[in-house]
Amino acid sequence: MWLIGVLLFLIILYLYAVMPRISGRPDRTPLYGIYYAHRGLHDNKTDAPENSMAAFRKAVEAGYGIELDVQLTKDRIPVVFHDETLKRVCGVEGKVRDFTYEELQQFTICKSQERIPLFADFLKMVDGRVPLIIEIKIHEKAAVVCAAADELIRQYKGIYCIESFDPRAVYWYRKNRPEAIRGQLSSNFNKPGRKELITEFLVHYLLLNFLARPDFIAYEHTHKKNISRRICCNLFRALSVAWTIKSQQQLDGARDAFELFIFEGFIPEEK
Repeated sequence: MWLIGVLLFLIILYLYAVMPRISGRPDRTPLYGIYYAHRGLHDNKTDAPENSMAAFRKAVEAGYGIELDVQLTKDRIPVVFHDETLKRVCGVEGKVRDFTYEELQQFTICKSQERIPLFADFLKMVDGRVPLIIEIKIHEKAAVVCAAADELIRQYKGIYCIESFDPRAVYWYRKNRPEAIRGQLSSNFNKPGRKELITEFLVHYLLLNFLARPDFIAYEHTHKKNISRRICCNLFRALSVAWTIKSQQQLDGARDAFELFIFEGFIPEEK
């Protein structure tokens, strides 16, 4: 009998851990009815590479929402850039936070003449014309990054939501901006040649949701059957977001499990 009691306790504990925000949810309907261009409508072989103002303008002109990444420079200025290091995109050594914004302007993005944009300039350009999914990249103290980015976000009048792989960022929004729509990014972090860290395992199975109580779960679409994701989205009705869809076939295959879709490398067909 005691085994049954222990099992029930563990099930309840697990459900409590993965539970998203249940009460006081903000209205999520403005985010629906649109596809989200991953880092803008980009092609890294053209003059509109990822997370560039050119790619963002193309997305806005095409009527797509935008998913983008925000992190801080050495002088604590929010810029739009995905990787922690500059090597892949700019071809130089060093991390974004090793350089001031002015120093970063000497580097171009991929094969273009585009420079790393200011987050403030991006928000001014979009000006509420399409919804945004803003990913906060935490490469240092979460409170510092969130506070600096949110100083601009809270002044923005358009539709947006916040997401992060780091539960500390999502928790910051729970504590400081409960009215904002917040989301937990996740995936299966096991890769060939390496195993998940403990923190990655916890995020993989959404076991830190009790800290952040996210409104949506943004999950890598190839792992849509993850049990914790399904419980969050099917049982507790968290908004389900798929990343990153790279073909029409993948999009069609993800429709049964997700409500919003982040895409790149093709133009989605309307359902």
